[in-house]
Amino acid sequence: MQESLEVPGQFGRLVGYRLIAWREGYAEVALTVGPDHLNRTGVPHGGLLATLIDTACGYSGCYCTVPGNRRRAVTLSLNTQFVGQARAGDILTAVGRATAGGRRIFFTQCEVRDQAGRLIAQGEGVFRYRCGSETPEGEPVAER
Repeated sequence: MQESLEVPGQFGRLVGYRLIAWREGYAEVALTVGPDHLNRTGVPHGGLLATLIDTACGYSGCYCTVPGNRRRAVTLSLNTQFVGQARAGDILTAVGRATAGGRRIFFTQCEVRDQAGRLIAQGEGVFRYRCGSETPEGEPVAER
């Protein structure tokens, strides 16, 4: 299956993540940890890891198989667990997977690993499709 990638918006460019794989129910977001990503103790800020989880999870439910159509979602709930420690220079990859959902709401999970495959963080999210988004078949999501 051909993967369709999208250029991150302003926030994504500011943070420095990139979407490296995207297909139905799956997304990978990568980032090289730089000095601006570190907290006062010299490790990546938890907000950075939460951003990677939120982004990968959101993308995992928003792939649209109809060329030119777009799906958008908002985060309803995001849970994160910080289980490892990364350093400046590490390449972090967040892999998000859509696990369930319907026409309006979808559920996801994500793992963030470093370049050696060590688990750094994990999380789960619940998202709602925005009105005007396209369904995978190209039909608009209607407001209720």
